[in-house]
Amino acid sequence: MNQDLFGFDMNVWIDALVRVLMIVGFMTVTVMGLIYIERKILARFQRRLGPTRTGPFGLLQSLADALKLVGKEDLRPKSADPWTFELAPYLVFVPVFLGFVVVPFLIGWQVRVIELGLLYFIAVSSVNIVGWVMAGWGSDNRYAMIGGMRAAAQGISYELPLVLSLLAVAMLADSLNLVDIVTAQGRVPFVVWQPLAFFIFMVAALAEMNRPPFDIPVGESEVVGGPFVEYSGIRWSMFFLAEYAALFILAAIGASVFLGGWAWPLGEELGRWWQLILMSAKTGLLIFIVFWVRASVPRLRIDQLMGYSWKILLPLTLAQVLVNGAVLVYGWPEPVLLVTGMIGLIALFWVTERSVRRPRTRPATAMIAQSEAAS
Repeated sequence: MNQDLFGFDMNVWIDALVRVLMIVGFMTVTVMGLIYIERKILARFQRRLGPTRTGPFGLLQSLADALKLVGKEDLRPKSADPWTFELAPYLVFVPVFLGFVVVPFLIGWQVRVIELGLLYFIAVSSVNIVGWVMAGWGSDNRYAMIGGMRAAAQGISYELPLVLSLLAVAMLADSLNLVDIVTAQGRVPFVVWQPLAFFIFMVAALAEMNRPPFDIPVGESEVVGGPFVEYSGIRWSMFFLAEYAALFILAAIGASVFLGGWAWPLGEELGRWWQLILMSAKTGLLIFIVFWVRASVPRLRIDQLMGYSWKILLPLTLAQVLVNGAVLVYGWPEPVLLVTGMIGLIALFWVTERSVRRPRTRPATAMIAQSEAAS
């Protein structure tokens, strides 16, 4: 072994450096591709063309945007807190960057196999809430501060259903190792036994990424631009780099945990090329659903957003965890999971539909009605 003056194994450091560079390169290319694909998909939904002029079919539009952002001047408000303002983008970006470490792309194609990989992913993905609050507070801007507070409240609220939905699957797989969870789905993916947990995971993932209809922290009509309204140039782009990287990671985690990843169907029998096709197709499907929701569902109000998590999603995920525990303890057959999951899903849709269609009395109308009743 090659060792330096302090006795460290240089091979380990070289290996870590190579893996970090691979993650950075892969993440950058993936984000640029996702931005282009989203523009094209949204353009088709809205009967437009999307980018067409920069490169063939507009393929170089993301590269042109990246060069433009790098060349822009990096400004900072005079009254902003320098350390908080400068460090906030890194605390948003780095936790997402660390999430790539445990994503199981193929058999043996993973940065690191961690026995508690699912727990590691949950832990690092929640740190970026601190970065959003720092960005809002450090900017010394009231709109940015409101956006940061909204991002913190939303992130904490939807982190609980997200964690519980993943915990429900980990209970069935009897492991927190993502490779073991994927392998356990060689015959039947967990989405069959956990449809409710899968739906809640997708909804909570949208909220964690601040994607529509959960884009309350960055709502232009209310808070101008969210916590990063005062950022410009490369620092502004780091927030969006983190958003699209998180989109890919959460889609890959969802494909691995609920859709069988590279294992189902026949992933271990047909080799790496088939595994790559499976993983790409499943991850792409979840990403397309996210884009579809953005084009179809309007933004929620802040009270609707918070109430949906605490009053609907959280009780249902707790019920799912309790049902999984009962099935494991008492040895009930697996179809019980499917039946209870479908009942929970129907209940979720019914409560959501009832909340949307329930007529709401405006305060002024209610006051007039009360005064007329009193007279």
